[in-house]
Amino acid sequence: QVQLQESGPGLVKSSQTLSLTCTVSGGSITTNYYYWSWIRQPPGKGLEWIGYVRYSGSTYYSPSLKSRASISRDTSKNQFTLQLNSVTPGDTAVYYCAGDTRVGIEYFGAWGQGTQVTVSS
Repeated sequence: QVQLQESGPGLVKSSQTLSLTCTVSGGSITTNYYYWSWIRQPPGKGLEWIGYVRYSGSTYYSPSLKSRASISRDTSKNQFTLQLNSVTPGDTAVYYCAGDTRVGIEYFGAWGQGTQVTVSS
């Protein structure tokens, strides 16, 4: 059973870079056909998909965040990381990592518990 755990600072200042890591256990991030995604949920709003890194290492981002988001991976640690540049208070949200063989919030079978990130002005 795949388990995911997010980690990173809970408070980031405006204009700085948000960096979060997702540690995967119970399975390898290089397992064929898996997509490893980042999703967020701002207060009072719905879930927003940010992007993914595939088992092959390729990445894809939401068009609305593409200019600021970067997802990378460390296969030796079985981790993948989100960096979001030039953050504003509008980036305050609970951030989740998730994985499955299909892309889509409705399809992700494995989720982390989520981590709150607050961007101070």
